[in-house]
Amino acid sequence: RGTLVWFKPDATIFETTDFQFDLLSQRLRELAFLNAGLKISITDERSQKSHVFEFQGGIVSFVEFLNKSKNVLQSPVFFKAEKDGVALEIAMQWNDAYDERIYTFANNINTHEGGSHLVGFKSALTRTINGYAERGGLWKDLKETPTGEDAREGLAAVISIKLPTPQFEGQTKTKLGNSEVKGLVEQMVNEQLFTWLEENPTGAKKIVAKIGDATRARIAARKARETVRR
Repeated sequence: RGTLVWFKPDATIFETTDFQFDLLSQRLRELAFLNAGLKISITDERSQKSHVFEFQGGIVSFVEFLNKSKNVLQSPVFFKAEKDGVALEIAMQWNDAYDERIYTFANNINTHEGGSHLVGFKSALTRTINGYAERGGLWKDLKETPTGEDAREGLAAVISIKLPTPQFEGQTKTKLGNSEVKGLVEQMVNEQLFTWLEENPTGAKKIVAKIGDATRARIAARKARETVRR
């Protein structure tokens, strides 16, 4: 069933014609995560190594995979929406570490440099969480409002968007340029993340506490630098 395609890289064009099993496996794992229920298998007949990738949870499973060696703060947040032919899925989960890992995709292409979907996500994430915390009086002791970097500390997130006319910047297609996507992502995160925070107070408080600690640490580090300079 289906089509069988054979191809061989031309050594007169490509400097390297040796296929890397681990690199291909990583890309095929991404595709399986991005398309829930899709089963992809890969076999290296040189070494007999093989993998089968299938994830019913989609990008929620992707986020759990990113956090598999971390201590997570709450169950994954997931929401999806569709508007004007543009389908969007977002999954996110905080852990007790300090690095942020946000992966963005447009039509299954890994947009390493981000783009309009990442800009909209970052803007709405900070504004939504800050608004929720301020409304609940959860940051009364903070001397400064948390920044975007504070909000994303320890965050693992996957943003997947599918649209009919993607506009990529550059030849490598690593940055999405569609301006209308920014507003769609912002609207979705504003509405659905706030609803999730309201409906999951235990997880929400852990996230807010994590961000508050990040803010205090940033302020303390700045004061320490100023003291050293003086």
